[in-house]
Amino acid sequence: MVAKKSEARTRMADEAAAPVTPSGGGAVTTAPGELAVRPDEEPWTPEEVDEARAVLSGESTRLRNELEAAGIALAGLMRDSGDGAGDDEADTGTKNITREHEMALAANAQEMLDQTERALARLDAGTYGLCEVCGKPIGKARMQAFPRATLCVEDKQKQERRG
Repeated sequence: MVAKKSEARTRMADEAAAPVTPSGGGAVTTAPGELAVRPDEEPWTPEEVDEARAVLSGESTRLRNELEAAGIALAGLMRDSGDGAGDDEADTGTKNITREHEMALAANAQEMLDQTERALARLDAGTYGLCEVCGKPIGKARMQAFPRATLCVEDKQKQERRG
């Protein structure tokens, strides 16, 4: 009995984690009324869906450009790191801190890009606005304020309390 429950939980977790892909492989425009909203909210209008898609697409482009620039900057920092033959310890330390800072910024931009692309995939699949933990609507106002949101306010607060 335990194996069946564990197997079912694993299958449900895999299904929840995997993005829903529309048949045919192409992008699908979700009908505005199909996106999740809370009971006290108005359904998504076509303009609101278009705006959400435009915001996410613009953010994706911006982050891709930022990552490209960060890659160039990091390549330069890595190339110049060997040129410090006459540097004192402070200069070497400064170069290391600068390089680590650039790497952290690039990692953050990559994570944001991944979140943005997942949000676009959820928008195409019609699962945009559904909490990934409880499955309830996140809320249209929250999605408009933070288009990459994957958790409702309640589950996000629980996550933050756990650390």
